[in-house]
Amino acid sequence: MAGAQQDYYEVLGVPRDADLKAIKSAFRKLAMKYHPDRNKAPEAEEKFKQIAEAYAILSDPQKRNEYDAHGFAGVEGFSAEDLFSGIDLSDIFGDSGFDFGGLGGLGGLGGGLFGDLFHHRGQHARPSRGRDIQVQLAVPLEKINSGSEEIVHFQRPMQCPGCKGSGAEPGTAPRKCEACGGSGRQVQSRQQKQGQGTVQVQQITTCPVCHGRGEFIDHPCHSCKGSGRIQKDDKLKVTIPPGADEGMALRIRGHGLPSDEAGGEPGDLYVIVRTAADPRFVRHGADLWHTVQLDIPDAVLGTTLRIDTLEGKVDVKIPPGTQADEVLRVKGKGLVKFGGYGRGDLNLRLTLRIPEKISDEEKRLYEQLRGVRKA
Repeated sequence: MAGAQQDYYEVLGVPRDADLKAIKSAFRKLAMKYHPDRNKAPEAEEKFKQIAEAYAILSDPQKRNEYDAHGFAGVEGFSAEDLFSGIDLSDIFGDSGFDFGGLGGLGGLGGGLFGDLFHHRGQHARPSRGRDIQVQLAVPLEKINSGSEEIVHFQRPMQCPGCKGSGAEPGTAPRKCEACGGSGRQVQSRQQKQGQGTVQVQQITTCPVCHGRGEFIDHPCHSCKGSGRIQKDDKLKVTIPPGADEGMALRIRGHGLPSDEAGGEPGDLYVIVRTAADPRFVRHGADLWHTVQLDIPDAVLGTTLRIDTLEGKVDVKIPPGTQADEVLRVKGKGLVKFGGYGRGDLNLRLTLRIPEKISDEEKRLYEQLRGVRKA
């Protein structure tokens, strides 16, 4: 990566659900600010590379999906040509007069700023990062409305502290596979005719002796049984912002899966906010819905009902002649909107309660009423 690993969405300053137009706009604004032709600060070039890398990943739907699902591990191994060959920077920057390393469309990947942007990707300069994990957290409506701190419980594999991830009993070490020299792969070369000459063709296969591991553990660690990992019960305190959207992902750095490579950084934990079931309300965005049953006389004559809200009860007037399935809106009694931009509404869906059994007196009055209606 260009510089330290930083979340691509954070690099561009866009939300995780940003569309391509917003991503392109953010990239253009930041690239114009940090391009070394304009910004002579020592850190400008490195910042520009980070911005370009973030845009290359997030502007490509397939690469973006891999990144969203697996984090940095999902987009490792791309060369500069893989990332930038489909991007037309002249379309983004127009007549800015900047030198983008000759990269107007498909060409020019060998020089300029982009020539060395991902040079290290093919050299594995840094061990790959662990995968991200997700946990679901059900939060009551009242806490979503006010914001809160919640404890998340989850399990994740951790590097075994006894063997430091090697899988070998402390004091011993894994034995390198002699068949593949510890690489986990075997390479077979052969000469193949092509045109008037011959070319050398290499076939790379998984080592059949060590099955790709590259080593053998003669004395497995007792703590992890040779796997190099142990399962750990973990818990974290997370802050739920007021009005958190359904499905909002809260990112906790470094609490995902450990890297498969020694020295690699762990992935991240994403806490997915879910609204806990509530017997009173159904949530739709910032709006709340509640079903109210009316007796027939109350629907005909109108009445005043005491209705639950998240802050207590309020009086709601039911107008005369209310019909079945009519909806009354109680403005501003829904959830606080995320970001502090107002509040949703409480919507009351009104239904009629038809009595299945009535007393003799009620029957006489209903018959009297029917006679009046027919007269």
